[in-house]
Amino acid sequence: MTELRALTDTCVHCGFCLPACPTYQLWGEEMDSPRGRIHLLGQLLDGAPLTGPVVGHFDACLGCLACVPACPSGVRYDRIIEETRPLLEGRRRLPDRLLRAGIFALFPYPRRMKAMRGPLRLARRLPGANRLPASLAAMRELAPPLRPRVSLPARIEARGARRAVVGLLTGCVQSAFFSHVSAATARVLALEGCDVVIPRGQGCCGALARHAGRDAMARRQARRVVRQFADAGVDAIVTDVAGCGSLLKEYGELLPDDPRAAAVAERARDVTEVLAELGPVAHRHPVPMTVAYHDACHLSHGQRIRAQPRQLLAGIPELTVVSPVDSDTCCGSAGIYNLVQPEAATELGDRKAKALVATGAEAIVAGNPGCLLQISAALRRAQPDPIPTVLHTVELLDRALRG
Repeated sequence: MTELRALTDTCVHCGFCLPACPTYQLWGEEMDSPRGRIHLLGQLLDGAPLTGPVVGHFDACLGCLACVPACPSGVRYDRIIEETRPLLEGRRRLPDRLLRAGIFALFPYPRRMKAMRGPLRLARRLPGANRLPASLAAMRELAPPLRPRVSLPARIEARGARRAVVGLLTGCVQSAFFSHVSAATARVLALEGCDVVIPRGQGCCGALARHAGRDAMARRQARRVVRQFADAGVDAIVTDVAGCGSLLKEYGELLPDDPRAAAVAERARDVTEVLAELGPVAHRHPVPMTVAYHDACHLSHGQRIRAQPRQLLAGIPELTVVSPVDSDTCCGSAGIYNLVQPEAATELGDRKAKALVATGAEAIVAGNPGCLLQISAALRRAQPDPIPTVLHTVELLDRALRG
């Protein structure tokens, strides 16, 4: 509590965070802004009761971190919301607690997620699905198309001269639904001169749990990842999931008793960081199309990675990259947010889809699978003609490198 008090005391309530906050944009409600939530937390620290409406204001926060770079006083709202969420556990209504328990019994476990691939796709075809509870309807709508799963070997050798040895985090939802993106990441890294090491038994990195306030689960999962990568003999630990990368870089704070965790955090990199640092050596084939780039929140706000993806895309011949209005405003995905706050997430997703369609781009590009799911669902609702293709950044790089 002492740390939380010190964090809240840095806020001078200037209001610069208000226009950056998606929930304040939606509702114009002071208590649904970072400044308002910090004020509520101050009251709680002074002994005010944690009531249902107060819990609701904190739960409505996406954790998108857009307020952090907007704050002139350097308030660490990212730390504030992460340290506040565990206080909310047990104070929610029973249906919400059961929903969250179900999510965390499923999503962080790759085998369970893989088993759900078929049922989720089948659910989209069932009649009467529009009468499902909002969270189940959202899960059904977000389910991605089924693709053949790609099994990656334990090591992929660099093409040409070896420039680096990197480890690849394959994650939980990523390995179940986006193994093709991990495969594209491995191919691109290998073509750019990297040996790619893929340790077995990685599991979830803990990001979903950490960002939802389940710190004990997050620490258990993080310790397993640390064990897998600490002695893997790699120069960098690469992820192609923005939320995962954001937490990996905080492993030293999450696991202060394990010096290996800080070493893992120091080597954690987003794939676009690694590729930008190495510089291009592989030949790029032309990709004649126009794409709109969406900044994933935990990439742009959490890791401050904005230039590198654009730099890499700009290096693809005949590719035109455009930015939508408010390109770094949250799409509404935000970890499990679009499942536990489906109405707000849908409104944010629809706004994002409208801005992206207005660019006239043939494809939408983002660096986070959650964003890809959320934007795809919003585009299906909007039904533009034609519906733009939605791709991960490395998928487009993979196309350019392989021709």
